[in-house]
Amino acid sequence: MLTPLRTFTILLLLLLTGCASQRDVAVNPDKANEVTFSAMQQVGKPYRYGGHSPKTGFDCSGLVNYVYKESAGIKLPRTVKELAAMPAPAISRNDLQTGDLVIFGTTRSKKPDHAGIYVGKGRFVHAPSSGGKVRLDYLDERYWQRSFLTGKRLLAGR
Repeated sequence: MLTPLRTFTILLLLLLTGCASQRDVAVNPDKANEVTFSAMQQVGKPYRYGGHSPKTGFDCSGLVNYVYKESAGIKLPRTVKELAAMPAPAISRNDLQTGDLVIFGTTRSKKPDHAGIYVGKGRFVHAPSSGGKVRLDYLDERYWQRSFLTGKRLLAGR
């Protein structure tokens, strides 16, 4: 028979288990380093709408797809909307780790429309249409702070 104290204890344990921190989602450090290194190698490559290779240029989702496939063997959906809908752990800005995917909503609708790869120390690599080249930016820049929607931990358990 369940006493009130035992019932309370069981409910408390269930509640605490459900509140596990995003930081508890383990990342494979070797894969994270490979993803980061590959992303950094693309800095300076040209922007091209629909692009998905270093030779022809990248758009944002093409860059993400190329880097994760080449460095971690992970095939991803092609559009930012599909990337945002993936069943990977969602990560807040403060809990990002190297190799995490970052998703932005840059329009008033705040729908996912831009993506990049977090490379540590508050920086991410992405292919913005403005500027014409893959580049490294800071998440603390006002524009990216306002636009950040979520991170995705694609390297969890890999």
